[in-house]
Amino acid sequence: MQLSTLSLFPFSVPKFLHIKASREGESRCYFTLNQGFNRSNKLSRYIVTRSQLGGTGILDATNSLSEIKPSPKFRGVCFYGMTVMAGVLPFGILIVAHPLALIFDPYKTKFYNLIPKLWATASIAPFFDIELEGLENLPPQNAPAVYVSNHQSIIDFYPLLTLGRSFKFIGKNTVFLYPGIGWAMYILGMIPVKRMDIRSHLEAVRRCMDLVRNGASVFFFPEGTRSKDGKLGDFKKGAFTVAAKTGVPVIPMTLIGTGEIMPAGMEHVVNSGSVKLIIHKPIKGNDPEILRLLSRNTILDTLSIEAQKKKTALISSKPSII
Repeated sequence: MQLSTLSLFPFSVPKFLHIKASREGESRCYFTLNQGFNRSNKLSRYIVTRSQLGGTGILDATNSLSEIKPSPKFRGVCFYGMTVMAGVLPFGILIVAHPLALIFDPYKTKFYNLIPKLWATASIAPFFDIELEGLENLPPQNAPAVYVSNHQSIIDFYPLLTLGRSFKFIGKNTVFLYPGIGWAMYILGMIPVKRMDIRSHLEAVRRCMDLVRNGASVFFFPEGTRSKDGKLGDFKKGAFTVAAKTGVPVIPMTLIGTGEIMPAGMEHVVNSGSVKLIIHKPIKGNDPEILRLLSRNTILDTLSIEAQKKKTALISSKPSII
């Protein structure tokens, strides 16, 4: 299985505050948020801290103050600022190139593939890493497909755009009204849909089938909304109906970590962390219900496995008490 990691200068956020000083023949004192004060003998904290800040230790002493952790709210402000700044130039290019794309490539808009990828990468680069797994399962660029994924956060589409694929997202119609990003979604050919409106959903499915039959790919969050508790919701049939009737494969993908970085209902914060995007093997068939069940079970099993891995890693990282 192919594994790739995007490490693009993320903030280095320490897991603990560490103050330490050491001299020959003397013990040291250090403080962590998890462990509290630990002393190997009765050396006072004042002496050690003063030695740290005053630089009185000997040359081979390890005197280092860890970085200050930025607050999630501050990171959130910086994130949105970076998103706007990174989108100024790409948005200008989209406006200029849009008429040409409508004439020469109205369905796939392959010319646009690189622009969203660069914008998304630049927006998230300072804040978190993305690990991509299963890239070999992606179909060729020109092959139409229906992509589906779990939905944890408003930032889910950033990792998806870094794939550089020309799929068209299905988005809530109100998002298209947002200045900048909403307009860009419209230019990129994204498909608006009204919640709780059957006609709007049927029209979105019809448009998706038309796009796929003309060689484009589409992307669905089949849960229909973000998960509030991290659990995988039920999948709606729309995406799988499109795949079954057009004969293209479904590409299930699992997103891990976005819900912890920006939880649903907390769009003003950006917590530290990393994101993993796993691309699973294509699923083909002519029965929407079977496609739905297979795709959901694939993502559900992966979420369970990754959660168990994380739990095991946390247990093994805890220091043993002797």
